[in-house]
Order: sequence, then C-alpha cells, then structure tokens
Amino acid sequence: MQIFRGNPIITMHSFSRTTGISVVVANMVGTGVFTSLGFQLLGIQSPFILMMLWFVGGLTALCGALTYAELGANLPRSGGEYNFLSRLYHPCAGFISGWVSATVGFAAPVALAAMTFAAYLSAVFPELNRTWTACSLVLILTLAHCLSRQASSNVQQIFTALKLVLILLFCVVIFIWGSSPQNLNFAPQAGDEKLLFSGAFAVALIYVNYAYTGWNAATYVTGELDRPQRNLPIVLAAGTALVLMLYLLLNFTFLSAAPISSMEGKLEIGVVVAEAALGGSAGKIMGAVLAVLLISTVSAMTMAGPRVLQVIGEDFTVFSKLARCNAQGIPVNAVLFQGTLAMFFIISATFESVLIFSSFVLAINTLFSVLGVFVLRFKKLNISGAYKTTAYPIAPIIYLSVTLWTLTYVLISKPTEALIGLGIIAAGGLIYALSANRFEQDSGR
Repeated sequence: MQIFRGNPIITMHSFSRTTGISVVVANMVGTGVFTSLGFQLLGIQSPFILMMLWFVGGLTALCGALTYAELGANLPRSGGEYNFLSRLYHPCAGFISGWVSATVGFAAPVALAAMTFAAYLSAVFPELNRTWTACSLVLILTLAHCLSRQASSNVQQIFTALKLVLILLFCVVIFIWGSSPQNLNFAPQAGDEKLLFSGAFAVALIYVNYAYTGWNAATYVTGELDRPQRNLPIVLAAGTALVLMLYLLLNFTFLSAAPISSMEGKLEIGVVVAEAALGGSAGKIMGAVLAVLLISTVSAMTMAGPRVLQVIGEDFTVFSKLARCNAQGIPVNAVLFQGTLAMFFIISATFESVLIFSSFVLAINTLFSVLGVFVLRFKKLNISGAYKTTAYPIAPIIYLSVTLWTLTYVLISKPTEALIGLGIIAAGGLIYALSANRFEQDSGR
C-alpha cells in the first residue's frame, strides 16, 4: 500500500522570509506569555528561578528549532511533523501526528488565544459576551485567510509587526510612567539550585513550553516558503531567538511592576500588571492593547494549521476534500474545518483543561520529530548541501531531555489531562487503521 507521496508542493507564489518569521513569532507570542505567570507563581516565588523558567524554555525551543531546520531542509514539503514522521518512521506515525496537529495543535491554541482575547477585551467592555467575542474573532480571521495568499501574508505581517511594537510599548510605558518597581532581587539565592531541578520547576515548565509552542510553525508552510532550504533555518532560528528575548523582557516587566501576591493564580496577568503600575483606567486601556496582540496569534495559526490538513487530504482518499484549493492555491475547506473546530473548543471546553492536554499531546508530537533527526542521518536521507543542525547532537539531546522531563511530571501531576491527550493519539491511530483499510478496499476494486 503506497499512501504517502513525497513530492514537494509546487506553487506559483511563495511566502517570503519575512512572512515566515512573522508566522513563527506570531504563533509563539500569544496566550501563554500573558496567562501562565500566575500559574507558575503558585509553586515558585524566586524571581531568579522564574526568569530561568523562561530562559530554559526558550533554549529548549531554540534547540528544537535548529533540529527542525535540518528536517525541513532535507524533507522539503509542507505539513510539519506529519511530513517528517511519515518519511522517517511510517505513514501511520505521520497520520497520527497530522491528526494531532489538526485537532489539537492549531485548533486548541486558536481557541485559547481567542478566549484570552475575549477575556482581555471584556475588561474594557464588560457588556461583551466572551464566548461570542472569541468565536467572532475566529470567524473573521478564518474568512480573511480564505481570500488569497497575498491577503493572508499581508494580514500576518501587519499584525505581527503591530504585536512587536505593542509589546515593547507596554514595557516602556510600565517602566517610565508606572509606579515604583518592586524591590526584587533577580540574582540567585540560597536554595535556588534545588528548586531549579525540582518537580515544581518541571510542572511550571509545562506552561512555559506552551508559551513557546509555535517555534515549528514555519515547517507547516515549507512548500510555500521561498527557497526553503536556505530560508527555513534562518526563519526558525531568528523567530525563536527573537521571542526568547521578548519573553525575558516581558516577564522581567511583570515581576518588577506588580506584587507577586496580586498575580498568583490570575489569568489576565497583563491587566493585573497594568492596573498595579498605572491605575485602574490605564489597566483597562492596556487590556485592550494586549487583546489586539492576540489577533496576530489567531491569524498565524489560522494560516499555518490548514496546510497540515491539506497534505493529509492529498495522501488519504477519505480526507481528499480537505486538500481542495481555490484559484489562489489556498486550502479553503481545511481553513474552514479548523475554524469550526476552534469555535467548538471555545463553546464546549475550559481554558485550563485545553491548555494542559494540548501541551501534553504537542510535546509528544515534537519529541518524536526531534528524535527523527537521528533517524534521518541513519537512513542517509540528507540532501547534499542542505542545512545540518547546529551543535548536533547536543541541541536535539537538550530538547529531548527537557521534554521527557516535563512529560513525566504531567503524567504524575495532571493524569486526567494526560489521559485525554493519550486518548486523542489513540483515536488518530484508529482512524488511520480504518482509512488504510478503506484505501485497500478502494484499490482492490
């Protein structure tokens, strides 16, 4: 049975390097960094350890990005992990990965970002219904990304640039016009070395890793990226490094501007910080500003995710409708499907449950992909002259070690969410088995 077709997608128009970096940055900077600090503070109070959380998370993401750059340069096709695992392991592994990306990897973060957008915006306009506000944002951006590739690129670059400007503006305003900063010592303190390797650190890293999720986004549009073998490594590394610096700056600002006690367990960290530093009215204004930031996140994932569904539709007859494109080469059916699924999550699930189980599933997805770089070299699938992972094998080993560590603690501390995640993976395997049997039956006629 030959289900997978490995030829790259050929398009008349390509996304530029700038658009690729925009996709990476916009996918990463969103819900996590503006919501997760409150959860981290429940178990960790040390400013040094809190900053180390974001550094370790960023370093791990950068190691993953460098490894993905080699995979993408040598296996140049859109689809991300679906493409990698299909080629390196088996079509079943690729399908499960694509299933995860399609059902959780993009739809769930789209839902989370839209829900956070609605929460921040409701701080300014309390009369707004959060559920319908979130669904409206998803619907509008879904339709925008169905129009044309040029419209899609323009929307992405505009909102990503706006996001970076607003983040820097937020930090500048807090430090210049905010009240006196907190008297915190960011240097290592006695006992911090134990906390650095503790279960509390590993659990908090779950939220940080979610905030960094998206560093692999450009691999989902590899087939539409201009000169991918040359540009993909630059896009992944530059985008991830930029986000690492932004996250360190943002969390330094959060911790300096508001009392730790006021942020513990809070979801809308940006509003809490703005109100503490600038007062209630200014806090509401900053809430609206931060809500605008999340538009870019929803837009980026609405742009990248459907390309996975498109590739699955090309390889599996039962999903062929998802591969259909309009005259502009956009997989409209896949875009609409993902948007509908995201709205389903918004209406039916809670924020925290979606965040935990989606983080768990996505970590497993990327774990096997990064491990695939060793398989790639063992099978000698490298293209002559293509990019090879910087600091190999240290970079992939760092990523694999940190990811396995956090997955272990998710299983221990959040077993319900972990089991839901494993159930989603099992469902993907079952659907693959059924679709493969269907393919064999169709072929035998």
